[in-house]
Amino acid sequence: MFLPIFTIFILGLAAGSFFNVVIFRLKDVKTIFIGRSKCLSCLNHLHWYDNIPLLSYVLLRRKCRFCKKVIDWQYPAVELVTALIYLFGYFRFGLDANFIAYILFSSFLIIIFVYDLRYYLILDKITVPAMVLALVINPFLGKSPVDLIFGAVILSGFFFFQFIISKGKWIGGGDIRLGAVMGFMLGWQFGLLALFLAYMIGAVVGIVLIIQKKKGFKSEVPFGTFLSLATLIVLLYGQEILSWYLGKIIY
Repeated sequence: MFLPIFTIFILGLAAGSFFNVVIFRLKDVKTIFIGRSKCLSCLNHLHWYDNIPLLSYVLLRRKCRFCKKVIDWQYPAVELVTALIYLFGYFRFGLDANFIAYILFSSFLIIIFVYDLRYYLILDKITVPAMVLALVINPFLGKSPVDLIFGAVILSGFFFFQFIISKGKWIGGGDIRLGAVMGFMLGWQFGLLALFLAYMIGAVVGIVLIIQKKKGFKSEVPFGTFLSLATLIVLLYGQEILSWYLGKIIY
């Protein structure tokens, strides 16, 4: 029992480290895979032992070896959270095909979550491959392609309608494509559940930020973070949440 848990945790840390590279390089660099990692402050190339997930952050005491600037919080946070998300999937699915699909889907969702949280932008470079991957993998898991396509049309259409009537003020083009990702990953029923959860989470977070005077009623919020988080939750516990909700309605 300990060995797979440890292995998946280490895999998650390594994946999270790679996701950090993807997130930062998508913003400023033309390619993700070429070139050594650099300190974002002094631009010195980092040694391999400065790139050990989580451990290097602790050993360096949160500071760059060269310029002593504080290392961005994103590095250890994404590494640790990715490892925990992978473990949640293992405890939920075990080591089967559903777990592999969950790992792949959650990886895209983590990148979307962090990138939108940091830059208020959802990139086609992430959403389009995620759509293709979900549409290819899910039928092998027994999910209906019609259900997946129907889900993508409903969710992306929902955001497209908002985009049209608000002239792009409420919703960006990235949200439309993320809606398609959600549909291809979840199908229409669980996609609608994820959409509902996203708005609930967004409302709660928004109220808290307004109370703390960190945001105003008209402030822009990175809604892709709520959509990706809700999709991740539904990937894990969608059936239980839907059964509980329907049970409350019926009884």
